[in-house]
Amino acid sequence: MSLVAPADHATLVRMLRVMFPHPTFPDGPYERTAEAVVGGDARTRAQVCQGLTDLDRLRDRPFADLDDAAALALLREIETTAFFGAVKATALVRFYDDHEVWDLLGYEGPSFDQGGYVNRGFDDLDWLPDPQIEYEEESA
Repeated sequence: MSLVAPADHATLVRMLRVMFPHPTFPDGPYERTAEAVVGGDARTRAQVCQGLTDLDRLRDRPFADLDDAAALALLREIETTAFFGAVKATALVRFYDDHEVWDLLGYEGPSFDQGGYVNRGFDDLDWLPDPQIEYEEESA
């Protein structure tokens, strides 16, 4: 059950999708992150709710209805506000600490208790391109 009105929740989820664009990700991580953003103290929740209301009023239609380019441009306009900072501070950590996100990105989780990454194939991410390593020849 959301701690904010359904329209505010939809706006916040849309904001998070624009801030952390992973087109193939399901709704779950974004929904859980939205709940974490508004799940803090009453003052933070009020600040976020007011920010979401203001965000919807900055254009001729609700933020959730903007296309990706317009939504991103609007977020860039407000990125120095306390509202944006409050959302970002919680969302950045919460989103990328979600175990479903770990699975989607191929992150196997912490490895300290398993001897570290060096002994576990730290370079097994098949979705990253091989780095282009070039060495300069030394002149004799």
